[in-house]
Amino acid sequence: MPAPTPPDHNVDHMKFVLDLRRRGIMDAAVLRAMEEVPRERFVMPAHVHLAYLDRALPIACGQVISQPYLVAYMTEQLEVRPEHHVLEVGTGSGYQAAILSRLAARVTSIERYRTLADAARSRLRALNCDNVEIITGDGMMGAADRAPFDRIIVTAAAVTVPPALMDQLAVGGIMVLPLGPHEQHQRLVKIVRTGQGVERTELIDVRFVPLLPGQAQEL
Repeated sequence: MPAPTPPDHNVDHMKFVLDLRRRGIMDAAVLRAMEEVPRERFVMPAHVHLAYLDRALPIACGQVISQPYLVAYMTEQLEVRPEHHVLEVGTGSGYQAAILSRLAARVTSIERYRTLADAARSRLRALNCDNVEIITGDGMMGAADRAPFDRIIVTAAAVTVPPALMDQLAVGGIMVLPLGPHEQHQRLVKIVRTGQGVERTELIDVRFVPLLPGQAQEL
């Protein structure tokens, strides 16, 4: 019996980017970043053949890597420019940070699980994402010593906007995060901080793991 044919990631990747465009992702820089970053490097070995399907996949510590469309959509809504310093809350596999690294001057990413943070650092180093700093800590508290941030993206669901993150968002800055009960679907929300206050726009229904306080004691 002949050996099975290995997946052709080049073909998968081309279809992957075309599908993002068909679904409404129009920002050329975001599409280019999604094309350049090899998603198969961020999934578990058993799921490499699923890397370019539009689905969330499990990673270590009971977390997930979001489906590609959601990564692209949230990134597009963030409106990142080359001079920006971006804060990401919830490093996970490091995939979102890798996408942001292609768009921003600097990326600071916070992860509560040391295992995930260490693995993400190794992946990003191998891909020469030298403008990403990953720190282990409490994402709800942000990174005050590195603030203010031009953009903040949160990849776990909070019930309300964490006050520390709002305090660390620069005037004119944008935050994109899922809000809502942990046991139900949440709503993706875009917040713009202005000189007069905040402007809030509700976007799409999503489902994320919960944003938890503190740094994990294990893992």
